[in-house]
Amino acid sequence: MLSDDLAQQKQHLRERLRFRRKHFVANLDALARLAAFRALPAPLAAPVAGHAPVAAYIPWGDEPDILPMLADCPELALPHHAARVEAMDFRRWAPGDPLVKGPWSTRQPADIAEMVRPALIFCPLVGFDRNGGRLGQGGGHYDRYFARFPDVPRIGVGWSVQEIDAVPAEPTDIILDAILTEQEYIVTGDRL
Repeated sequence: MLSDDLAQQKQHLRERLRFRRKHFVANLDALARLAAFRALPAPLAAPVAGHAPVAAYIPWGDEPDILPMLADCPELALPHHAARVEAMDFRRWAPGDPLVKGPWSTRQPADIAEMVRPALIFCPLVGFDRNGGRLGQGGGHYDRYFARFPDVPRIGVGWSVQEIDAVPAEPTDIILDAILTEQEYIVTGDRL
C-alpha cells in the first residue's frame, strides 16, 4: 500500500512536471516541434525492427507524438481499456484504423480490434530519472501490465524537461529499460 507521504510526494511531482511539460511544449518553436520524435534514433532501429507488434500510444495533451517515428513498423498496438478498471491490454492498430473514445476520454482502438501482446512497449510518462524510474499518470495501468509481462522491453517517452534526479518509487513501480526524449536516447537496462 502506498503511504500517504509518498502518494502526496508523487502527486506534487506530477503537478510540477505537467506544468513544466505544458510550458516547454507551448514555447517550442515550429521547427523544433516539427522535428521532435519524427525519426527513430539509430540505436532503436534494430530493436524496433526485431519486435512485433510494437506498442505505441495516442498522445494526450502535450505528450510527445511518436506515431510518425513508428510509421514504418509493420505491426502496431495501442493501449485499450474496456472500462474504468485496473486492467489494460493492447489492441492491434494501423494508421487509418478507427479510434474510439476510451473510458478516460483517451482515444483507443475499438473493442473489436484484435487483442495482442506487444513485443516492445513505448509508454508515455510524466517524469523519469536516469535509472529507469518512471512517474506515470497515477493509475498504475502500465506498471500492472509490466508486472504481468516482465520480459517485454519498456521504453518511456517524454520531453527532456520531465527528467528529475530520482523518481520516488514503491515496490509496484516497474523500471524502464530506456527513455527517449527529443534530445537523447537513454539506456537504463541491458535488454535494448
